[in-house]
Amino acid sequence: MNKVETSFLHKNQFGDDFLWGVSTAAFQIEGAHDTDGKGPSIWDVFTSQKGKIKNGHHASTACDFYNSYQNDIDLIRELNIPNFRFSISWPRIMPTGVPPINQAGIAYYNKIIDALLLAGIEPWITLYHWDLPHDLELKGGWTNRESVNWFSAYVEVCVQNFGDRVKNWMVINEPSVFTGAGYFLGIHAPGKKGITNYLKAMHHVTMATAAGAKIIQNHIPDAHIGTTFSCTHIEPATQSAKDIEAAKRVDTLLNRTFIEPILGMGYPQADLPVLKKLNAYIIEDDLHNLSFDFDFIGLQCYTREVVKSSLLIPYIGAELISAEKRNVISTDMGWEVYPPALYNVLKKFNAYDGIKKIIITENGAAFPDTLKNGKVYDIKRTHYIQDHLEQILKAKKDGLQVDGYFVWTLTDNFEWAEGYNARFGLIHVDFDTQQRTIKHSGLWFKDFLS
Repeated sequence: MNKVETSFLHKNQFGDDFLWGVSTAAFQIEGAHDTDGKGPSIWDVFTSQKGKIKNGHHASTACDFYNSYQNDIDLIRELNIPNFRFSISWPRIMPTGVPPINQAGIAYYNKIIDALLLAGIEPWITLYHWDLPHDLELKGGWTNRESVNWFSAYVEVCVQNFGDRVKNWMVINEPSVFTGAGYFLGIHAPGKKGITNYLKAMHHVTMATAAGAKIIQNHIPDAHIGTTFSCTHIEPATQSAKDIEAAKRVDTLLNRTFIEPILGMGYPQADLPVLKKLNAYIIEDDLHNLSFDFDFIGLQCYTREVVKSSLLIPYIGAELISAEKRNVISTDMGWEVYPPALYNVLKKFNAYDGIKKIIITENGAAFPDTLKNGKVYDIKRTHYIQDHLEQILKAKKDGLQVDGYFVWTLTDNFEWAEGYNARFGLIHVDFDTQQRTIKHSGLWFKDFLS
């Protein structure tokens, strides 16, 4: 008898108020890249450049959620999932990033919101999930201080048009990832590199997070406002002083740099000296304006990283030892399968004063899935979800705060630089036919939530 049949997990163990959901992102699922007046995003441009995306994939059609949203919402209801997290595409609302407003874009998201509510599913909106309008990138994108004002104007439009029905809002998704990969390493859109681009983007994104939250609060007094952070459990490769210090620097970079200014603590410059270079871009009331009292913080945790000291790596003096080199079980993303990472991340963030509520807003795994006789038996993903839910239960029993769990993701989709090669979905997608097939993991989650 396999583990799925013998799992002792039951949703009642998590409490009546625990939130269950599934998460998505506009660019990864919508397609319709130039339909109904939508403007190009930095990812539309990035994916059109040769060699940027594995196998030359692009997201012009993706999962065609733009046209098939009703079918997918029906599947969410079929899976007994009560909360759906999706993002608004900024260039669908404002094709150039600033007014005029594209009314067709407004109408599209109104249809999604109304369809969700009619199905008894609560909408959770992410305002920014990486798809900056390309026209704004031509003006410097997030490296331009004006980006805070551009984003604020966009948020105003969203809350004015959707705030009458949507109460749950997430301002910005995983700032450490899109600033690091997009403005320092250049491996994600917009493909910029260098410490100066990164630090400017970091500061402006953090300011925009607080500014956006204040706008939501002003327009929707009873809104449930959060923002999400990518978090990774960090461990030193050895107990040598050098490796321990290296791990501390990586932990500061990946887990502390964005949350601490939001909490009013400022940037953690003492533990990562390169952050002192931020002082060149901090003016007037910036530090005061970085903070906001969020109703919840979304944490997104998939794995752990093991770190060793390395003088060859600039700024952090540390190197990640890959899962492959450590010969440990990993996903198609090359990420180690290590469920205790989630417990450790919860423990770390529970230690902060000022966090009212924590929701796991993404967790999931990419594995090679095979559609055979109309079924996908993705037992590894089912085990991954079960094992991480057990870590959440352990955290709750130990008195740690955790108030919800959203699976990444609903359907297989366009996984950024990995293209369509990494499948994370509870639902299998044939990208040639757009045929949906609920996987074993989705069926297990359906039964779990029933």
